Amino acid sequence: MNDFLLIRKNLFRKKLRAILMIVSILVAFAIFGVLAAFERAFNAGEEVSEADRLVVVNKINFTQPLPIAYFNRVAAVEGVRHVTFANWFGGYYQDPKNFTVVMAVEPASYLKLISSEYAFTPEMTEAFVRNRTGALVGEQLAAKWGWKVGDRIPISSSIFSQKNGSTAWDVTIVGIFGKNKPQADTTLMLIQYAYFDETRSFGKDTIGWLVLNTASPALNDQVAKTIDAMFANSPYETATDTEKAFNKAFVAQLGNIALIVQLVVGAAFVTILMIVGNTMVMAIRERTREIAVLKTLGFSGGRVLRLVLGETLLLALIGGTAGLLLAWLATRAMSQSLGNFIPGLSLSPGIVAAAIGFMVLLGLATGLVPALNAFRLRIADGMGRG
Repeated sequence: MNDFLLIRKNLFRKKLRAILMIVSILVAFAIFGVLAAFERAFNAGEEVSEADRLVVVNKINFTQPLPIAYFNRVAAVEGVRHVTFANWFGGYYQDPKNFTVVMAVEPASYLKLISSEYAFTPEMTEAFVRNRTGALVGEQLAAKWGWKVGDRIPISSSIFSQKNGSTAWDVTIVGIFGKNKPQADTTLMLIQYAYFDETRSFGKDTIGWLVLNTASPALNDQVAKTIDAMFANSPYETATDTEKAFNKAFVAQLGNIALIVQLVVGAAFVTILMIVGNTMVMAIRERTREIAVLKTLGFSGGRVLRLVLGETLLLALIGGTAGLLLAWLATRAMSQSLGNFIPGLSLSPGIVAAAIGFMVLLGLATGLVPALNAFRLRIADGMGRG
């Protein structure tokens, strides 16, 4: 009889107790997987941020507009290599529940700025620049709705309306783009700012934010201070920061996701640790005489220690793997309904690797005390307990 068979038999000798412990661990790792996937999705914007990229927004709040005249003034600042702008559209397709990320952009300069993240062909770029009502669509968004190049579709806004009272803008899909970085989001649509601006009923000649590349990341602070000083004491004061800091601040509005993950998962793990650890101590106490018999038959203390640790490791791996599977199913289901709000929601290899590490740690932590007790047990003492 090999050691693994002994470990498995001992673990499931009391099936109900083993199942309850597995379920407890399953819940802990399911929570970990889902929350970690949310944290990774929320922080994806930080991962694709460029070191030399700055974002200029209204000092009051990034939801407040800036005059489009700021575009040329910022472009003239020393140290600015490239600048573009965008305006949040607040889009949806057919029904307000079908939220869609739509941004009105200046075609040529915006595509040039984000070309490191997204894959645009020269033909696609030319078609977007040339067609005033053209739109570029990310491959995930196009796949979701079955759109293809040449389709003319209405995109509605929950914020803006046209001069004729309509809240829908008809656009023609002139290209479907992929991504150059795995973290990039392709659940978005880009439309021409000029088309949007000339038809909207309010806010004409204003933009949402400016994005720029500096000549070097070392110039970031200098350029940011220069821009903010340029517009100080004006009706539209600015706040300029790195793209990474901007994305982090945006996510922070939803709460400190990392802290939430740590607190919830930490509480679950401590609870599971106490439950499983206490249960394993009691289980080994019940088997004191058996352990003494094993040692009488020639099992060394080290082998007995490995058998006990093997039980807790197997327990943690079974429960943890089942929990990760449940988390994978949950994130996959949620990505279908929340994909536009939280793109990139998935159980990444990094999360799986971290979870496996926690499983091993949990198995060792809960099995160490009972394993050491079994290791130190003297045959005479074990035989004397009944």
